[in-house]
Amino acid sequence: MTRFLMVLWLAVLAAPMALAGDLVETPSLEAAVKAGKLPAIAERLPKAPRVIDLAAMGKEPGRHGGRLKTLLGKQKDIRMITVYGYARLVGYDRDLNLNPDILESVDVEEGRIFTMHIRPGHKWSDGHPFTSEDFRYWWEDLANNKSLAPGGVPRELIVDGKPAKFELIDELTVRYTFDSPNPNFLPAIAAARPLYVYIASHYMKQFHEKYRPAGDLAEEVKKHKQRNWASLHRRLGRQYRPENPDLPTLQPWRNTTKPPADQFIFGRNPFYHRIDEKGQQLPYIDEVVVGLGSTSLIPSKAGTGESDLQARYLRFDNYTFLRANADKYKFNVLLWETAKGAQIALFPNLIANDVEWRKLFRDVRVRRALSLAIDRDEINQAVYFGLAKPSNNTVLANSPLFKDEYQTKWVQYDPEMANKLLDEAGLTKRDSDGFRLLGDGRVAEIIVETAGESTEESDVLELIRESWGKVGIKLFTRTTQRDVFRKRVRAGETIMSVFQGLDNAIPTPEMTPKELAPTDMEQLQWARWGQHFETSGKAGEPPEMEEAKTLLKLHAKWFKSTDSAEREAIWHEMLKIHADQVFTIGIVNTTFQPVVATRKLHNLPEKGFFNYNPGAYFGVYNMDTFWLDDGKGGG
Repeated sequence: MTRFLMVLWLAVLAAPMALAGDLVETPSLEAAVKAGKLPAIAERLPKAPRVIDLAAMGKEPGRHGGRLKTLLGKQKDIRMITVYGYARLVGYDRDLNLNPDILESVDVEEGRIFTMHIRPGHKWSDGHPFTSEDFRYWWEDLANNKSLAPGGVPRELIVDGKPAKFELIDELTVRYTFDSPNPNFLPAIAAARPLYVYIASHYMKQFHEKYRPAGDLAEEVKKHKQRNWASLHRRLGRQYRPENPDLPTLQPWRNTTKPPADQFIFGRNPFYHRIDEKGQQLPYIDEVVVGLGSTSLIPSKAGTGESDLQARYLRFDNYTFLRANADKYKFNVLLWETAKGAQIALFPNLIANDVEWRKLFRDVRVRRALSLAIDRDEINQAVYFGLAKPSNNTVLANSPLFKDEYQTKWVQYDPEMANKLLDEAGLTKRDSDGFRLLGDGRVAEIIVETAGESTEESDVLELIRESWGKVGIKLFTRTTQRDVFRKRVRAGETIMSVFQGLDNAIPTPEMTPKELAPTDMEQLQWARWGQHFETSGKAGEPPEMEEAKTLLKLHAKWFKSTDSAEREAIWHEMLKIHADQVFTIGIVNTTFQPVVATRKLHNLPEKGFFNYNPGAYFGVYNMDTFWLDDGKGGG
């Protein structure tokens, strides 16, 4: 049996436990406590709070108070505060190890039996106890209710077509049992957008037909202008996108603003479960103020001091402008490493409707040739000032799975070899301008489709156009909106697309290798094959290439394994296939994300990796421990 130790126990080894008498009341809550509107801190915290040992993390204990301003583009983007706050049942630390967080501990047996232990005395943000009833309600009355979840339980809770068995052991213990190992269960719970297996049942029951008289519920539906009780329940129960100020949360900050609004204020959760080693309840910052506006204006606003912490919507090409304004507006500009497999990658569409290009792209010689015909060093110097690394779309050097061959195979600039491979693939005929001809007589023109969200992409594609022209391939670009872009790829109308590479290029062997196999309809190189997997064969089409079939078999084998060494071996086999087969054509990786932070902000690391999942952007660095210094000894 594998036991995930409580972070609390780890903290005890390094620092004295903060006893009830050592707890420090949060200044901004003192008046409410004295007035009897809030219990004292010892009664608000779980009996065994999670202790964050800041010294062990290289941070300093902070001071309470202050408002932190940040900028987002749309109302739905307030979900980023759920990402940044990163309170999860279990979560990743900065070394990408999983630890209990909201939970006190988790027992894992045989990789398929997960027993979760809730912290005694843990409370929701409204002070109501957080118990196993919140898990039971989610499982029985939400996930298994056809009106609320017509598609059934989330796929992370299904293995081999069979859903988990849920057991309510006692008030503080629940268990999920699968017939076979489910190594993706805990990582899904720890994700930036987590698998929620709980919800504030005491609040949500008032919007459920099982617990509310039909007449009363009908009035609520009318009041909120919803179609029926199910749509009402779904709207008011969004945890990831916290638009409902009344929905209790376990996150460090809770939304206090009713939409629609141009500014959302997230106030501290007075019942939050974490403390520092000095007995101060986290978070340190009282409020996070989210301003909404045009994404195109956010770099200029961040560069004139309108945001205290900003990375979203900033690009590397904003760095010079931001750095020039840093001293005037008293902010720092940090450069964190991105964790994508490629900053920019090309995706030959292996399911393209164009018969000639589909046949060519399924020929590995063509994919290798197109990769060899790209001068990545030139792109690195011209676009990234030499700071990036020419590379395949693969894992990064700070992943334990990294091997140099995965990064370098078929990436050297070798137009002579590229020409030879294209000739061998049958593209020997050329027109009067030297461009190759397809089997049906057309000029070999590749239209690369883009979502048009970055001038960086257009700059890179222009350089690729020049180098591909030298081997007889024409390149054109077509820009569409992202939703249209995705639909065209899935429909096979796109020949080739450009986008970022692997979402998670810093995996450990315990993380799913699903990005390396056709498992998702959003995968641009084989969308319909991924759709076939996602829908268990109900839509899309099965892979036709043997290498893709092999990747699916290896993916399935990884899921069945409970041995870490075997999982690591599977990862390496899949990475080796990808490097050799060039299913996607990575250009560069190890690029940088500008992070703007007011100089009053403490405990934000100078160096870090900036990634959605895993990482939750600022989440793994414990944003609840960031604090503001007003220069007067207070927050």
